Amino acid sequence: MQMAVQNLIETHNLTKRYGKALSVNTLNMKVPPGAVYGFLGPNGAGKSTTLKMILGLVRPSAGAITLFGSPMDEKNRIRLLTDTGSLIESPSYYGHLSGEENLHIIQTLKGCTKSDVDEVLKIVRLTDAKNKLVGHYSLGMKQRLGLAAALLGFPKLLILDEPTNGLDPAGIQEMRELICSLPSEYGITVVVSSHLLSEIDQMADHVGIIRRGELVYQNTLESLHAHAKEQLALRVSNMTIAADLLRQEGIETQQEEGWLLLPMLEDALAAKLIRNIMEQNISLYRVEQRETSLEDIFLTLTGKESSL
Repeated sequence: MQMAVQNLIETHNLTKRYGKALSVNTLNMKVPPGAVYGFLGPNGAGKSTTLKMILGLVRPSAGAITLFGSPMDEKNRIRLLTDTGSLIESPSYYGHLSGEENLHIIQTLKGCTKSDVDEVLKIVRLTDAKNKLVGHYSLGMKQRLGLAAALLGFPKLLILDEPTNGLDPAGIQEMRELICSLPSEYGITVVVSSHLLSEIDQMADHVGIIRRGELVYQNTLESLHAHAKEQLALRVSNMTIAADLLRQEGIETQQEEGWLLLPMLEDALAAKLIRNIMEQNISLYRVEQRETSLEDIFLTLTGKESSL
């Protein structure tokens, strides 16, 4: 019998209170090895607090965290963080030093080799700017330098909190490509948080959705896409008679804002039913194929009142 693959991160009823406010509520997160795990939710949902607890930067009010199969506690913390890189909020840097000099300081602190600096500069495409003062870097370059610092020592796990914040479209695309390449090319499992569904949809293969501190969805991205529902929408001159005709054929319908909604049908059956409707002197004005978008699913899971 094959052993189940151990998750790189597991949280067990992880909870964080600030006074009476519940920031994270009994959260059970599971991040499998080799994944890009998208941690998704509106601003203020508890994403950053969760990631800080996983990294030992914030003490949980209750619950437990397991990293690489070991409990994240005072005894194991340093050992576990040796295999973990992170970029939480804005990257820190010395503006009066070059990109390469900044990385050499971190390389010394981490105890990794000087050759790692050249390698991570290459990965984040900053080799040509390595001698430029970081104070003169663009925002996108600073984000990439932060990612390079997190990659030093090539950790097994990389935790990135909103890494595309403030980047222009070209910078976002570049960061996305970098993140997607890390599991296959370097064997690094990535947890990346975002409040933008479109970002996670283009990066992740697993997703956890958090709302008001609670994990409301966790599965593969493919599984989330499967929630998308296809329908046929008809606009006709008499919805009541058309709905009755369809019901006689075993097709249940809904009426919504002047449209008759029915499940997706095979082309031949759809053509037959439409012909039946028109034979009753009902005018058919329009036929549309509709799909519940991922955005709609996200809004349903996180609450329509939440700001994206």
